[in-house]
Amino acid sequence: MNTPLIRRPDGNGAPAEAVPAAAGAPDGYPLPATWRGVGAQAAAALGMLTGLWVAISPWFITLQYAGGNAAAVNLISGLAVAAVGAFALAGPRGFAGLQSGSALLGAWLIIAGPILNHKHPIADSMYWSNSWAGGVLIALAAASLAAIAPRWPARR
Repeated sequence: MNTPLIRRPDGNGAPAEAVPAAAGAPDGYPLPATWRGVGAQAAAALGMLTGLWVAISPWFITLQYAGGNAAAVNLISGLAVAAVGAFALAGPRGFAGLQSGSALLGAWLIIAGPILNHKHPIADSMYWSNSWAGGVLIALAAASLAAIAPRWPARR
């Protein structure tokens, strides 16, 4: 059985000191080393949960008084957002392109209600649920993009 801790030999006879295994070691899980990485993963996880809410919200709230296109749009959009969050969680610091896609999906959730309203009337609960979910996704994507953005040295 392998342990994620390795022993550093000490030449002066002192007891060996346990140190964590190097990130990327085959036996250890490579955790994010900085608060920025943790923040990017937290934003991706919250984005994934928001996407799951959007996908299952047609079973809890009334989205549309007639027709089923709002439920289909929420299901597809929610699963897409959840997939973006899952892929962003795959990397220790997230991916900028995926977070940008999450922000675009958040904007789509905000404008989907008025677009769908032309065919069948949309319930107020869909406007509120999707607007809040879209706003949360945009805010999480902005926070995650700020966390994974490279830090440029100050100019002199």
